[in-house]
Amino acid sequence: MTQPKVARIEKILYATDLSETAAHAYAYAVSLAHMYGASISILHVLSEFSGEEFVVNMINVDTWNDIKARHYAEARTNLIGKKRDNIAIREVLEAFSDQAQAQPQAGTDDHKNVSDNVLIKKGTPAEVIVETAQKLNCDLIVMGTHGQGAITDMLIGSTAKRVVGKSPIPVLVIRLP
Repeated sequence: MTQPKVARIEKILYATDLSETAAHAYAYAVSLAHMYGASISILHVLSEFSGEEFVVNMINVDTWNDIKARHYAEARTNLIGKKRDNIAIREVLEAFSDQAQAQPQAGTDDHKNVSDNVLIKKGTPAEVIVETAQKLNCDLIVMGTHGQGAITDMLIGSTAKRVVGKSPIPVLVIRLP
């Protein structure tokens, strides 16, 4: 009988949408990083809406452009305030990482900084997450899921579900308790 393979986890990609669920998932990423001596790369994807053709067929282009402008302005205000080039998002993610890592981990006195880098990219979240994990040679992707329900998943899909379907590496999906 052959010996089972032991999982080697050296690099973890933690994908976040800055939600409460994602914050909950980060605790798992940090715990695994401490357990395996792995590093974490934090990724936030600024989503680009892919159903634009469908929407433009339903409403006129000017109305759609107004909606997009309001959405981006609101998102900018909520996420990054008045700052440019995603500096505030990066600062928030780094502060979040530092704060989470400052909390003692069960069974360890080691509080080393396990975050390698903070990445902010634009694109379709599932695709960017999988591509980034491959480029960084990650061994595991950790992310949260909202669990919004079957109807929402059917209409807009689940990023976590898409990542699991596309990823050649294991994906740990965490849901709020």
